Amino acid sequence: MISEPEILNASILIVDDQPSNVLLLEQMLDDAGYTRITSTTDPTEVCGLHVKNLYDLILLDLQMPVMDGFQVMERLKGIKIGGYLPVLVITAQPGHKLRALAAGAKDFISKPFDLVEVQTRIRNMLEVRLLYKRLENYNQMLEKMVLERTADLRASEERFRRLTELSSDWYWEQDPNGQFTMIYGPVHEMLGIRINDELGKIEYQGVVWDKDERLELEEFLAARKPFLDFVYRRDKPDGTRQYLMVSGEPMFDSSGRFIGYRGVGKDVTETMRSKKLASAGK
Repeated sequence: MISEPEILNASILIVDDQPSNVLLLEQMLDDAGYTRITSTTDPTEVCGLHVKNLYDLILLDLQMPVMDGFQVMERLKGIKIGGYLPVLVITAQPGHKLRALAAGAKDFISKPFDLVEVQTRIRNMLEVRLLYKRLENYNQMLEKMVLERTADLRASEERFRRLTELSSDWYWEQDPNGQFTMIYGPVHEMLGIRINDELGKIEYQGVVWDKDERLELEEFLAARKPFLDFVYRRDKPDGTRQYLMVSGEPMFDSSGRFIGYRGVGKDVTETMRSKKLASAGK
C-alpha cells in the first residue's frame, strides 16, 4: 500500500485560467497537508511543465481560452506514448464528463467545488497513480535484472566454451536418440562424421571402430551411465589408427526424464603413440 507521507509528497499541478479557482484549490490542498503544489493559469505551459516535472496529478480545467483542456490532454498524450495520463479534469458542464474520460482523463471534479469530493477524488487518484509508478519501477528493475542475468549467462557460456577448448578438443550434447544437438570444436571432422539430413541420422565415413570398444561404449550409453576417460581406437580410411578419449554423463529434466548425454572428447593419438614407443623401448 501507499503510505500517507508518499501521498502528501506527491507532485500536483493546478491548471485553471481563473486565478480565484487556482487560489481556492491551492488552499484546499495546503490545508489537507499536500507539500508539492504548482499552478499555472496558462494552458500552453502545461506540456513543458509536465516534461520537466512529470507530475503525479494534473488538475485540469476544461473551459479555458487559447487552448481548452481537451487540447491540453491531446498534447500530453504525445509526451509518453502508452503511459499513464494523470489528469483529473475540472468542469461545470455535465456533458463534458464522458467526453473527458474518453479523451484520457482518469476522473473529474465538478464545479462549484465540494471540499469532501475534491479531497476524496484527489487522494484516490494519487494512490492509484503512485501504485502505477511503483509497478512501473518494479517492471524496469525486473527488466534490468533479466538483461544483467542474460549477460552473465552469455559470459559464463563463453568462459565455459573457452575452458572446454583448452581442456579438450570438443564438447558435445546428444538427444535421447543419439543425435548431436550441440557441439563445440571440430568434432565432425575429427570423428569423420556426416549428418544425413534426409535419413536424419549420423554416418561415419570410412572409419572402422574396434568392435569390442564400440560395444562397450554403446553399453554405457544404453544403460544411461556416466563414463570417464574412455579410450577407444578407430582405423581411418588412410590406414592410420586414431585414439579418442571421451567422458560423458546422462542428462535428466526436472521430472527425472532422460533427455540425452553431454560430455567432452579429445584426440589422444599422439599420447598413445608416445606411450607405446616408451613401452617398446623398455
